[in-house]
Amino acid sequence: MGHGDFGTKSSAVRSKMAERLARDVEAALAAAEIGGTVERPWSRIVIRTDNPTAAARVAATLPGIAFARPAIAVDPRLEPILGAIRRLAETGSHAEAESYAVDSDRVGPSSAHGFSTRDLNVEGGRVVGEATGAAVDLDDPDRTYRIEARQDEAYVSARRFDGPGGLPVGTQGRVAVLVSGGLDSPVAMWQLLRRGCVTVPVYVDLGDYGGADHRARALDVCRTVAERAPREDLRPRVVDGGAFVGRLVAETDNTRMLSLRRAILAAAEGVAETVGAHSIATGEALGQKSSQTGANLAVTDAAVSFPVHRPLLTVDKPDIVAAARDLGTYTDATLPVGCDRIAPSHPETNATLSDVRAREPAGVLEAAREAGREAGRAFDG
Repeated sequence: MGHGDFGTKSSAVRSKMAERLARDVEAALAAAEIGGTVERPWSRIVIRTDNPTAAARVAATLPGIAFARPAIAVDPRLEPILGAIRRLAETGSHAEAESYAVDSDRVGPSSAHGFSTRDLNVEGGRVVGEATGAAVDLDDPDRTYRIEARQDEAYVSARRFDGPGGLPVGTQGRVAVLVSGGLDSPVAMWQLLRRGCVTVPVYVDLGDYGGADHRARALDVCRTVAERAPREDLRPRVVDGGAFVGRLVAETDNTRMLSLRRAILAAAEGVAETVGAHSIATGEALGQKSSQTGANLAVTDAAVSFPVHRPLLTVDKPDIVAAARDLGTYTDATLPVGCDRIAPSHPETNATLSDVRAREPAGVLEAAREAGREAGRAFDG
C-alpha cells in the first residue's frame, strides 16, 4: 500500500503517521472480518492475508492510503518473480483484447539481485504476452502488471485500488461538523476526515420543524462516513434545538434563516467546547442558498468565536452529488427537510450584521450554545 500526502513529511513525522495508519488498517480488517497481519517494514504497509483482494479493497477506503495492491509475495529472484506474473496473467481474467504494460522497481544495491529493472520489464512483458496473447502498450495500457523487488522479498500484482490519499485520521485534531439529512454535509465531513481530522458530527434537531425521517437519514449517513475511521468514535451529538428554533420562527421574518444559521453554529460551538474541537465545519457552498451568499456567510460566522471551515465552499452541486455517490451517502435529495418550512417568503440575501442582531431574539444564541454544551456533556460526560 502507498502512503497519501504524508509521504512528503520528515522521516520522524512520516513514521508516526505510518504507524497510526497501520493500526487503522488493522481495525478496518477486523471490522470487515478479514484475517491477516499488518506489517510496516519500510515505506509501505504490508498485509499478510489469505484474501488479498478483499483486504486491498478495505484498505483503499481509509484516509492516508494512496493506493492498495493485492500482490503475490515471492523470493526476490527472477525465476519466482516471472512465475508469479505468469500465474496472474493466466488466472486474472486478462482478455486478449486488453493491452498491457509491466512496471518494475528494484530496490536495494545492485548486488542484491541478479537482474536489473529493465530485465524485469522485458522478461515480465514477454511472460504476460506468452500467457495472454495480448498486445503491449506502454503509453496507455488497459492493464499494468507491477513488480517491486526488494532485498528480502518481491511483490507482483496486476490490480490497483486507488485510495483517498490525504492524512491518517487523528493527526490533525478534532472538528465539530454540522450534519443534516442532505447531500452536502457528509461530503464535507469526509473531506475533513481524509485530511486527518477526527470529525465529530453535530445534528441539530429542529423540533416541530424537523422530523424523524430527517433525523434518521442524517444519522445513517454519519454511520456510513464513520466506517472510514474504524478506530474513532464518530457517533453524532444530537442537539435539542426545538426551543430556540421555535423562538426564531415566531420572532423573526426575512432575516430568519440567517439567525437560524447563527444559532446552529452557536450550538456546534457548544459541542466543540465540550469535545475539545479546534474548529467548526459545515457543508455550505458559496451562493448555493440565500443564507450562503458571501455577505451572509460573514454575518453567520460572527455568531461564534471558533474558526468555521467550509470544505465545499467553491464546489459545484453536481460535483458534490458525484462525491456523495462515491462515498455511499447519496440519498433522495428531494426529501422535505425542516429548513424548507422555516424559510420566509423573501429571505434576506445581503444582510448586515447590525440589522440581523437587531432583529434577533435576545439570548437566543446563548440558548443554542448551551443546548450544544448539554449535547456534548450528555454524550461525553
